[in-house]
Amino acid sequence: MLNYSTSEENYIKAIFHLQQEDGTVTTNELAAELKTKPASVTDMMKKLKTKKLVHYEAYHGFRLSNEGKKLALIIIRRHRLWEFFLAEKLKFSWEEVHAVAEDLEHVSSKKLIDKLDEFLGFPRFDPHGDPIPDANGRIETSKQVCLTELPLNKTAIVCHVSDQSSEMLEVLGHKNIMIGTRLEVKKRFDFDNSLEIKTGKQAATTISDQLARNIYVKTA
Repeated sequence: MLNYSTSEENYIKAIFHLQQEDGTVTTNELAAELKTKPASVTDMMKKLKTKKLVHYEAYHGFRLSNEGKKLALIIIRRHRLWEFFLAEKLKFSWEEVHAVAEDLEHVSSKKLIDKLDEFLGFPRFDPHGDPIPDANGRIETSKQVCLTELPLNKTAIVCHVSDQSSEMLEVLGHKNIMIGTRLEVKKRFDFDNSLEIKTGKQAATTISDQLARNIYVKTA
């Protein structure tokens, strides 16, 4: 596989995530995601089109080509394996691992990443519950529902957090909510859609609707 610059890889990964939501990605969407100028995005799209990584037409948006998708999954695989390594082996907190993995994901040695995967026991999910692509780019999916949709008094396990900002993860940590936490929704408050939840032997606590909408669970 060809080597790509850190900037090119960041663009490819950002396009991959954005097109999962919207299909075709616009220049302004990508500029906002990467905190850069639309003109810079246009210049990069021309480079990536030349390398056959994107399908791009001016004023019509762009999508990753098959080669672009393969590269995106490789980058995501590296990132999530490094997150798992940092959390499990070096005991970084889950709000710390993302920033460090952003740098490590650009180490492009396939042998290193495959050895890392083997060393970690071929984990399927990273510390935030995101699936880790395997060596062939396959991603495991799991049936999950937003916490806001969980029936009352039904035990479930936290399996994914959609907003992985350090601020969000700090709040979850304060509430003792992590990937793998078993919980039940005990009450819904009509006033503000907040939830009273019970986790293990902890006293029941109330969380906001905004927080609950970022927590995904699977039934135990």
